[in-house]
Amino acid sequence: MGKDGEKNYKYNVKLNLKDLQKYLFSLKRLLGKYRKIKSLEDLKNFIQEQSAHVSQITLYGYLKTRMGAKHVIMFENKNFLNSINIAKWHIYSASLIDCTLFCFSYLYAEKQFTKTEEANKIFFEILNSEKANGMILDAYENSSKQFNIKYKEINWNNYYNSSPFEHSSNELYKWSPIADELKKFDKKIVINSMILKWNNVEGDFKKLINGFKGN
Repeated sequence: MGKDGEKNYKYNVKLNLKDLQKYLFSLKRLLGKYRKIKSLEDLKNFIQEQSAHVSQITLYGYLKTRMGAKHVIMFENKNFLNSINIAKWHIYSASLIDCTLFCFSYLYAEKQFTKTEEANKIFFEILNSEKANGMILDAYENSSKQFNIKYKEINWNNYYNSSPFEHSSNELYKWSPIADELKKFDKKIVINSMILKWNNVEGDFKKLINGFKGN
């Protein structure tokens, strides 16, 4: 874990979501709507927006459920705000890995789109744009390393139906800044909450990809 990870302080908190506006991904990104995914540019936008959406709603949803817990304290600590920002970028970058590889594996196996090098291109285009938008260096470096490992080892024929979102779901649990004594009871629920959100993305993708031309 890098220096940013070492600053991922964990607190029991009472969360006021209005105080988190500056930590949210843009509404434009989260509210993007799709008719069809016809091109690689459409696919890139889908991956970026859905990764941001899933990572954000699961992270902040988990934190929000802890508002009424009897051991929480008032949300007022700047270190905790910083830990939310750190968590956001790590979970989002992991989501980008999973979503990119899922989409290209599905296209390879079900649509005979064999240009898998485009997965590498699109992933790093998104990641580099997010680095320019403030992604913390630790998240950038970790996700770059993880993607390169997965990209070299992936079986494109079956990745999409072999727990493709396991990595990001585990990262949600790992990085959520909740005290360990509370978090240990939540692991299954937290991971499943993200898997369910990804299930919706999978369903949408399969419907939207029918007109994909890959150019």
